[in-house]
Amino acid sequence: MSRPSLSRGALSHFAAKLVAIGLGLVIVVIVARQGPHEQGVFSLLVATESVYAALFSGLGLVIARQVSHHRQDSGAWLAGALALALLGGVLGAGVFAGLGLAVGDEPAYRFLPLLALAAPLLLLSPTVSGLYLGQGRMGPINAIALAPPIFTLAVLAGWWAWVGDPGLMEVLAIWLAARALTGALAAIWAWRDSGAAGFAWAQWRGQARFCTVVGLTNLVSWLNYRVDLFIVERYAGVGVAGVYSVAVTAAELLWFVSSSVSVAAYARIGSPDRVAATGLTVRVMHLNLAILLLVSPVLIALAWWVLPHLLGPAYVASVPLLCLLLPGVWAYASASTLSAYYTNFLGRPQLSAAVAALSLAVNVVVCALLVPRLGAVGGALATSASYLLAIGWGLALFRRHAGLRWAELLRPRPAQLVADLSAPLRAAAR
Repeated sequence: MSRPSLSRGALSHFAAKLVAIGLGLVIVVIVARQGPHEQGVFSLLVATESVYAALFSGLGLVIARQVSHHRQDSGAWLAGALALALLGGVLGAGVFAGLGLAVGDEPAYRFLPLLALAAPLLLLSPTVSGLYLGQGRMGPINAIALAPPIFTLAVLAGWWAWVGDPGLMEVLAIWLAARALTGALAAIWAWRDSGAAGFAWAQWRGQARFCTVVGLTNLVSWLNYRVDLFIVERYAGVGVAGVYSVAVTAAELLWFVSSSVSVAAYARIGSPDRVAATGLTVRVMHLNLAILLLVSPVLIALAWWVLPHLLGPAYVASVPLLCLLLPGVWAYASASTLSAYYTNFLGRPQLSAAVAALSLAVNVVVCALLVPRLGAVGGALATSASYLLAIGWGLALFRRHAGLRWAELLRPRPAQLVADLSAPLRAAAR
């Protein structure tokens, strides 16, 4: 199967992500306008779901690596991956149901019973996305990303028309149902598309270590991204966490820009050719950092003008938090590209785990020191510092394994960088 050009793949994925972000932000606005407390609960739901999905993300990345690096048939791997995803979903449902009973009196976590109901199907979408990631097919990946917010907003529109304004629990239930439905439809389509048949358990037993390490790596990574939110909620309250989550959401918009390029390059970074894989990793890293450096001032200006007017005066405090988060978020944009190299080329996801674990450890320690004293400001400072420290170590690991000098790693080639920055424009014009 032929792969689309990197620029076209990145452009299509960026466009889909941009639409998905816009639709997702509409949902955030719907919730945030109900108040910081409600926004805090919603952000904790999304964070918990993301951490849960990360634990089983190795299933999709096993398929991606077998297809892109080892050039194996996708249908031979998909059936087992989907079966394991369903099994993991059932286990997750039991855990969330138990947690719901244990913390039933905690208003911030009253979404847990709903999450337990949806959990059996929530792992299907990322598993299927791994198949298309390995094939370098952005179209299906884009569709899977767009479907949940489209379904959610369509149902909310009907709710408004027939019932009235939805409350927080209605929005949460509709969101989870949309995620579950997308997973089911994606699995059915991928099964038919790939010709999957039978469960080759023997080959999956051989991938157990890789799959486990990838899952734990991504679990640590997502905890690294979200542990500050949980700590802010614990020490400062769910309302402050709601304001803080808006700053985090705005800051992480930068990663949606950079991840479009990284996702489009993922299959190529898995190429068996070391020189090609290394060169592309450095090139994508330089491109991502340059783009985000250009976009960051625009993001700050938009946040300063839009957030208080759109969400309400309670969210004015999210703008300085955004400014504190941005240096670390900008630097950590390199992590997704480095992770693709560690995982898809080297087959050593434990390197990504080490980088994320360092960031997580620093984040937890500094948050524990600063958040009780400074509130959300302490969380933002701790997070930014942990990202900067961890990505420095991640670059050192990559340099050693790639056999590069620091100058080759850190100094972009101006002509190549300009060409890469303009490539999406040229692709769109054709």
